[in-house]
Amino acid sequence: MDVVDAVHRRISVRSFLPDAVSDDTLRALLADASFAPSGGNVQPWRIYVLNGDSMARFRAHLTTQPPVEAPEYEIYPKGLTEPYRTNRFTIGEQMYAKLGIPRDDKPARLQQFARNGDFFGAPAALFCYVDRQMGPPQWSDLGMFLQTFMLLATERGLSTCAQEYWSVRHGAVSSFVGAPEEEMLFCGVAIGYADPEAPVNTLRSERMPLGQWARFVE
Repeated sequence: MDVVDAVHRRISVRSFLPDAVSDDTLRALLADASFAPSGGNVQPWRIYVLNGDSMARFRAHLTTQPPVEAPEYEIYPKGLTEPYRTNRFTIGEQMYAKLGIPRDDKPARLQQFARNGDFFGAPAALFCYVDRQMGPPQWSDLGMFLQTFMLLATERGLSTCAQEYWSVRHGAVSSFVGAPEEEMLFCGVAIGYADPEAPVNTLRSERMPLGQWARFVE
């Protein structure tokens, strides 16, 4: 698989098979992903991996924790303007349509949202933290690390779903993984093999035409 194939094949999978992923595979992916660009070679990412027994214990741990808490950062800007607002709204509606959940069925939508807390059934996951002293440039490095990891996982035949959902459960996560106070949870990433029979996994987010967001300066 070349890079462009991996870019186009990578999607956010929201239904996984229970098939195990080996620790060795995860270690190799993380080691390769660490070569992502990093300004000044700061390498600000701090990663905690759940797999096998630790995943089972974490799921049990969550049942003893508050369902949600205030996030440590704003996931989306308040008063999101166009075209960003429509882009976000459209992908949400498309996802619920794939799931067969109508807009007025709020209990079903909440139930689907809660599946984030089970990593959509994925057997493995990672939590990505960043030191609180870091600023926007280092958060950009973190994003490049995550994209590199997800493309490498795609090359290996694995699927992923980056989940900012975990920002509203940062206390539960940190208490389990033992993250120090100076580290802030950015997101989780569900990792595993996509369920080929799940309609939600056929969803591909649309992209705006190049002319709407890129301009070749004359």
